[in-house]
Amino acid sequence: MSIVGMDAEIPAGRVVVVIDVIRAFTTAALALERGAAEIACAATAEAGRELRGRHPDRLLIGEVGGLKPPDFDLGNSPADMAAAHVDGRRLIQATSNGTRGLARCPQPAALLAAAAVNVAATARWIKANHPGHPWTVLCTGRTAEDWACARHLSQLLDGAAPDRADLIAGIRQGAAEHARKSLRYPPPERVDLTPDLPLCCDVDRAGFAMVGEIRPDHVVVRAA
Repeated sequence: MSIVGMDAEIPAGRVVVVIDVIRAFTTAALALERGAAEIACAATAEAGRELRGRHPDRLLIGEVGGLKPPDFDLGNSPADMAAAHVDGRRLIQATSNGTRGLARCPQPAALLAAAAVNVAATARWIKANHPGHPWTVLCTGRTAEDWACARHLSQLLDGAAPDRADLIAGIRQGAAEHARKSLRYPPPERVDLTPDLPLCCDVDRAGFAMVGEIRPDHVVVRAA
């Protein structure tokens, strides 16, 4: 049982949970909540573009440097996704951390994407489908929010009852770290997390896990 960062080797045969709270997998959960059929997670923006070239009916969402590229249909904002019309649509998502993290796990017993919005549902799914199986939680970011979510999930898997307030505090700390880093960039390149933070902090909003199916060049994520 382990919590690791993006530089770690992921052993084969484990249940792997990839976490990105701010903002990839919060956005993904909102998309599935709003009726998206599935999300094809690509490791890079170019891989996402190539995938949409093969499937032009799909919406391409995500970010480069935190910002929506001009040729993407939607960015990486949970607030924008909460108002988007995606019912029945298939999406392609490409982000700097979350979707890249999914691509780092080639031989898991099960592969899941998670954020605070579905952390309890993720624990329930693992307990129901892989009880007693070794697991690894992969934090895709270096800021506090992913690690706080990983600790919360670890405690749930161990049968404890962690305090949501601690998780929310960790997410807010992570958002503050993002904001400080953003000040290094010119104003047009800064990311304003203000509209997204309430949704990133909405612990257990979603009652489903996000389970991945590994394809040759991407991972398809669906609600389960």
